[in-house]
Amino acid sequence: MPECCEDQPRPDRYVSFENIDCDGNARRVMECIQRHVAIPERNNVFWDYFMKKRAGGSGPRPDDLFLIHSNINQVRELFETWDDEEAMRLLVQLEEECC
Repeated sequence: MPECCEDQPRPDRYVSFENIDCDGNARRVMECIQRHVAIPERNNVFWDYFMKKRAGGSGPRPDDLFLIHSNINQVRELFETWDDEEAMRLLVQLEEECC
């Protein structure tokens, strides 16, 4: 944890989701996904489907947290494949605090 935050208690999702920005954190992870799949060699049929689903192209539009949580292994694999440590850190935080 950064020094600036050491004296602040870590939010505990099992006690309360208070002070945890799950929607904002999911949005940041989704921005990382979008950045990767915008690069043609990183995109494939799955990510096309994922982004179409996010837009509501195959039914009701899911929120980002639900969509990421439902596909967490694929998201993790994307970030690991391309050695995106910052995106992985955000994903782990999202998973620990909100999923």
